[in-house]
Parts: sequence; structure tokens; C-alpha cells
Amino acid sequence: MIINSLLVLMGLGFTAATILAVASKILHVKEDPRIAQVEDVLPGVNCGGCGYAGCNGAANAVVEGKSGANVCVIGGIETAKAVGAVMGLEVLDMEPELAFRDCTGGERAEELFNYEGANNCRAQALLYDGSKTCPEGCLGLGTCEAVCPFDAIHMGPEGLPVVDPLACRACRKCVEACPRGVLSIVSMSAKLLHLEEVNDCLAPCHQRCPANINIPRYIEAAGKGDYAGAVNIIRERNPLLLVCGRVCPRPCETVCRRTHVDQPVGINMIKRFVADWEMNNNLRLPIPCAKDTGHKVAIIGGGPAGLSCANYLRRLGHSPTIIEAMPELGGQLRYGIPEYRLPKKDLAWEIQGILDLGIDVRTEQKFGVDFTIEDLTEEGFEAFFMGIGAWASGTLRIDGEEAQGVISGTEFLTAIGLGQTPNIGKKVIVVGGGNTAIDAARTCIRFGCEVTLLYRRTRNEMPANVEEIVGAEDEGVKYVFLSAPTKVMIDDKGKATHLECIRMELGEPDESGRRRPVPVEGTEERYPVDTIISAIGQKPQLSCFYTGGEEQCNIDFTRWRTIDANPETLQTSVPMVFAGGDAVSGPDLVISAVGAGRHAARSIHYLLTTGEIPVADNTMRNLIPYTLFKDVDGCKNKVRTEMPHNCTGEDRTSTFKEIEGCLTEEELRYETSRCLRCGLICYDRDVPLEKVFTNRVGEKVE
Repeated sequence: MIINSLLVLMGLGFTAATILAVASKILHVKEDPRIAQVEDVLPGVNCGGCGYAGCNGAANAVVEGKSGANVCVIGGIETAKAVGAVMGLEVLDMEPELAFRDCTGGERAEELFNYEGANNCRAQALLYDGSKTCPEGCLGLGTCEAVCPFDAIHMGPEGLPVVDPLACRACRKCVEACPRGVLSIVSMSAKLLHLEEVNDCLAPCHQRCPANINIPRYIEAAGKGDYAGAVNIIRERNPLLLVCGRVCPRPCETVCRRTHVDQPVGINMIKRFVADWEMNNNLRLPIPCAKDTGHKVAIIGGGPAGLSCANYLRRLGHSPTIIEAMPELGGQLRYGIPEYRLPKKDLAWEIQGILDLGIDVRTEQKFGVDFTIEDLTEEGFEAFFMGIGAWASGTLRIDGEEAQGVISGTEFLTAIGLGQTPNIGKKVIVVGGGNTAIDAARTCIRFGCEVTLLYRRTRNEMPANVEEIVGAEDEGVKYVFLSAPTKVMIDDKGKATHLECIRMELGEPDESGRRRPVPVEGTEERYPVDTIISAIGQKPQLSCFYTGGEEQCNIDFTRWRTIDANPETLQTSVPMVFAGGDAVSGPDLVISAVGAGRHAARSIHYLLTTGEIPVADNTMRNLIPYTLFKDVDGCKNKVRTEMPHNCTGEDRTSTFKEIEGCLTEEELRYETSRCLRCGLICYDRDVPLEKVFTNRVGEKVE
């Protein structure tokens, strides 16, 4: 019996072996030898950071075309090149990437309910979309920390994930695990290219800044004494921080939540401090640039928009050349803003820092006269940015305005910027209510003139900065409101002698929303003058687009005679020509031109490198309504620091010395302490938030 059984088993085993032997010949699968070769050059730690089952799984994915040569997140560029050598793939140098946390809420974020479920963010998110009132805020349970294979993330004391930049390998595990999208993987270029989105953690000041500078982050860095960090944060969005620290009218401060407590944080004073710190210490902090791409871009116009566009294109690896009509770069910064507001040496220092990135410059080259787009195309330029500004002045449209002694505000200030001293006599009348009018009036005061400024509306409607209006008055400029010029009286030599004006009254609102001035018959009066400065509006000089009477470029213009550019991309009707700044918007803020320059650089970069310009559906285009509060609670009063002044009295009105000064370090620390570190809806409170929740039957529970 036993022998029979053994014989049967032996027979079955022999039969099975024979079948398997035959099958192995028929069904034999030969493994691609490249799998073993790729696996051999991988680190072999089987961390799973790549998303595959160990290094063998990663090798299979590469050979099967499911992943690229950079599959390994810990091996770096050397490993990627080794894998590329096996696979015959070209591997380009890659920018370092890191996990970045966007949320600033943490423990201070208000909660909808007391969560006592599984200690997992994804589980909590399934319950009424999480316990936080902020729809984009971190839930704080540390799922990202749990899934990180490199121990690169830990939950900090404020209930927010903290990333260790030395340990992070940008494996994206944390990004995949976060149900709120709080974490992302970013590189230097990704930061420069990012357009703020409505689901980003954006404080109101961050939203309101035309360049979208992350204001809470740089204030926090400055407050901790990390001035270099603050400078670098600002430079991600604004390369002209020295300039803007002096001339920006601070739209960000108008939405500062601190306003509901006492006064807005001195945001611009803080920016100026860190910018001056770098300059005064002659540090020239290193500015990283991506690897050269070889793409040549012509920047036509060296004002703030052109400088900004060139800066960001260079940082993205391209080769921009700025072509400027004037002897020096700066545009209206150099030729329109007086020295007492923006010292030329400070402007020159900042511009030089941008050029040192490797940007070529051609000066005294006028578009439409010395060169055309076609000429530049023949030189090998692939894309073009029009940052020609708004240098043409509006006219008074009255009899006699062609007389000797009548000049435009831009003409007058440009002459001053070129170092000339115009012969303007003793009595000067400036017509207009904008910053150009105020700058012209205050400049004339410094030449010892008696200055009267005429404006056809009231003081409240003046578009100039309030501080500049007050400053001009303090220096002796006389205002005449509700008055408009009607005629220039001329002597027999063609020289202006008097300006005839008529009183106005405000009627119905016009298209700008301001009440329209209406003449009051029989109220004419005459003012004796030596010089009349007309500063009633500026627009681009579009004549440069016509050569010999024929239009060049075929660029479309708006009905306001500005360049027509797509607001989403700043692309003109000519696909490879982009435009931004005052040439598109009309006269606007310096910081708006800076923002437009980066926006255009982003579009140019994508068009040159991918052939198309991505436009996100959720890009932030307007202030986010639910982030704008009517009041804040739990905050104590802290009086705002006053801006110091460098000169007063006669020293101020008889020289062009810079008026405004800089905070001391002690004042800086105090002013940064006033910041509420706002996020979308969270902010710092001096009085801790009482946590009271409502259960499902409407009863309050602790």
C-alpha cells in the first residue's frame, strides 16, 4: 500500500515537472536587462518616496515609460543622470524643490465643532469638511507628518506642519495626504511664476498689493531680525523695494485689519527699513537665477514695468535686453519723481542690482525711430515686452496754450531729471490734481517760486497721495479749488502773462464716479503768471508705432489710446508682443507696473518654453469678500509709529534733500509687533479666543 502510494506520488511529481518544463519553454518571459541596470544606479534604500514599490518598482516604471529619469527623489541630479545614461535620455539640471506650507492659522484658527474622531486629517475632512471655519486652513492633525518617509515634517507648537528643508526630498507624499491643499512642492521658478489664487492663504494686505507681495511673511521675518529673509520674500514679487519703500502710496494699508483697532501697520516703513539695510550695508544679497535657456527677449522701455519684466525673465533663465529711449534707465522713476522723494543714487543702486543678474542694456534708442520690431526679430529676439510708459501730456484745450511759458508737467520734471534748470520766473501756476501736479508744484517751491495750484474739483477729489497734498501745502503751495483755466493771456512777444480761470461747481457724477465740474457763468478771474505748468493727465506716446506715416506691428489700441493687452496674459494682438504698466493702464502706481512686469514675464516664459500660456480659473482677480471684516476682537490698542523726517523748515524747501527718513531698529521691532499675522480669516489676538461650540440641538457646549 505504502509502496503503491509512493509510486503514485512520484508519478504525479514527474508529470508536474514535465508539464512545468514544457510550460517554461512556451511561457518564458525575458526580463528587460535595463531594469536591473536602472536598479543598480538607484540608491537601493527602498524608501517608497517615488511612489513605487521600492527601487525595483521604480526601475520597472522607468523602463516601461511610466516615470522619467528623475524618478528617485533622494538621489538628486547625479542619480537622474545615471538613470538617463542607461535609458538614453537627456537629463537637464533641475531646480531644488521643497514642501511649502501655505496656511498660517494653526491653533489660533476658529473651530466649528470639537472634533474627537480619528487622529487623521483626511478622516476629519470627511466630517462636514473639517472643524476649522477657514475653508482652506490646515486641520492640524499631522497626517502629513505621519506619511513623510524622510521625517522631514513635524507639527510645530502653533499646530502647523514645519518642514525641515535639509530633510525634505519633495516626494509629494505630504501633498497627496493633505485634504485641504495646504502643502505644495515649490521651486524658485514656481514661486516666481505663481499667480495668487482664491484658495491661497491670502491676508487682505497681500490681496490688495498690486504686486501681491506676501506682506505678513516679510513683516514676521523682519520682526525676528531676519532682514535678509524679509528682503528675499519681497523680491519674489518686487525687485524695486528701495523705490517702493519711498514712493508707494500703500494701498495694502487701506485694508489692514489693524485699522479696526487703531491704525494700519506701517507696512511700507518696514519694507523701506529692510531695503535700506541691504543698501546701507552694501550687501547685494545673492539673487538665484535658473539655468540659461538661450531665449532672447527685448524689453522696450526701462521704467518700472520693463525693469520688473527683465528681472523676472532673467531669473527664469532667459536673456532679456532692455532698450531705452532716454540716457539712463528708470523711466518716470528717474525723470518724473523729484529727488526729495526718491534720491537718484538710491534708484541707481537698485537698478544696478537688477542689471547685475546678466541683463543687457541699450540706451538712447527710440522705438519707431532707431529700431522696429522687425529689426529686433532679425537680431534673433523671440518675444517683446512694451513698457513704454505714459509720457504724452494732456492739453488744456484753451486759447493761448501754445504760448511761451506754458509747459507740461512731464516736460518740466523731465528737464529737472536731466539736470537742467528751467527758467520759470517767480510766479508759477500748476493746473491739475494728480501726483505729477504736486511734484511739479513742490519742485517749483524749491526754486524759490510763488506757486498756486488750480484744480477744478475739491480737495477731496484730488487723485494725488494725501501725504503729498499736505506736504505741498506745508511747503507753501497755495490751492485754488473749483477753478478751471479758460484762456492764456499773451503779450506782443508771445509770452504768457495771465491765466484766465472760471469758478466751477460740482454736478452729476461722470464716468469716473466723481461729480462733474460745471462752469459758473460770470465768475471769470485772471492770475498773473511767469509760467503755467499743465499737469492734467498723461497717456502713451503711440506715435512711435507709426514709421513714415505707416503703422508698424499691427498692435491694437483701446479707445483711451493705450495698448490693448489681454488682462489675463498681457499679450497684445501680435502674439509674441506683450505690454504692461502705464502703456496699458494709463498713469498708475509704480507697484502696479512692477506687478504687470512679472505677469508679462510669466506669460513670455510659458509661451517660449511650452508654446501656450496657462490661465487658471481660480486666479484672484478681486479682493475676497469673506476676508474683509467690519471689525476684529481681542486686540489691544498699539499706536502706529510716525514716519521720521530727514529735514524740516528752510532746509526742506530750499534743497532737494530726501524728506522722509527710516525707522530705527527699536521702532521696527515695535511696528512689526503690531502686525496681526493675518491669514484668510485668522489673525493674532491679545485676548485668547474662547472656544464655545454648538451641538446639533442648538445647545452651547464647552
